[in-house]
Amino acid sequence: MTIDLQKDEGQQLFHGLVKTADAVSNNLRGDVPEKLGLDYNSLKSVNPKIVCAHLTAYGRTGSRSNWPGFDYLMQAEAGWFSVTGEPGTPPARFGLSVVDMMTGLAMAFGLVSAVVAARSSGTGRDMDVSLFDLALHNTNYLATWYLNEGVVTERLQRSAHPSLTPCQLYKTANGWIFIMCNKEKFWPILCQKLNRHDWVNDARFKLFKDRLQHRDTLQEMLDNELSKKSTEDWLNIFAGSVPASPINNIQEAMENPFVKERGAIHEFANPSKPNETFRMVAHPIRSGGDAPLRKPAPKLGADTERLLDELGLSKTRIKELRDLEII
Repeated sequence: MTIDLQKDEGQQLFHGLVKTADAVSNNLRGDVPEKLGLDYNSLKSVNPKIVCAHLTAYGRTGSRSNWPGFDYLMQAEAGWFSVTGEPGTPPARFGLSVVDMMTGLAMAFGLVSAVVAARSSGTGRDMDVSLFDLALHNTNYLATWYLNEGVVTERLQRSAHPSLTPCQLYKTANGWIFIMCNKEKFWPILCQKLNRHDWVNDARFKLFKDRLQHRDTLQEMLDNELSKKSTEDWLNIFAGSVPASPINNIQEAMENPFVKERGAIHEFANPSKPNETFRMVAHPIRSGGDAPLRKPAPKLGADTERLLDELGLSKTRIKELRDLEII
């Protein structure tokens, strides 16, 4: 739906929708929601139960409330660039806009929680989440290590885990494999699958702390063994007994047979090209065993007339509003 909130008539239409709504959400610069009347203080007289959810760059308060901001900026400032990529190379971002994605999920979780609370208490609220706070929060155990022990985590070769090993990339006959033995029980199983039973009782590799101390030596030894077969061969040999994955590009990831087995790609009618289909990765949440079916997003303003009709506006009035560029 499209409404010009900077015009009085637009605000009137908006308030008509707010009266029966559970929530209003926005993704704007921090100083904008209040100016447009999207905050709880502006809307509580219209609907006391309304939840006003705000997704901003740096929050709606503080010295940066009027700053624009984007995913990669947050990754850079929150320290993500410093722990991504190989040592000795320029700082690197994640290959995906993960801060955007995770902030959206946090927004949805917070919004639903606030709506449940409002239905119970009869009182709505503002609910805020920012890209900056999310990026900082998700430094997680790296932040805890620094804040309590002064440990500054740095990049490690081959995307290695900072404290657990073997947990990194290793060479195979035709490329790479990522092995992740993040529980002690997996180390002897890996040794068995490699037919290197002698490693199990080697004092250098007995426990995590021992293997970490000899990480470079172990990397060379594992490279030598794993290079004897292809990545696919090793995955078949491990068969889930050793946590391991191939290193796929996007095409390989989409064409992975397991993706088809999971029904992880949905196909829809293409709204822009009626004779063609449109494919998307399915929603990861499954309820009752099924991923929720979705259709591509509607075109901008596609539902405007339907929603205004529900508010009781006549077709003549809707046309007037369109002519006045209110909608």
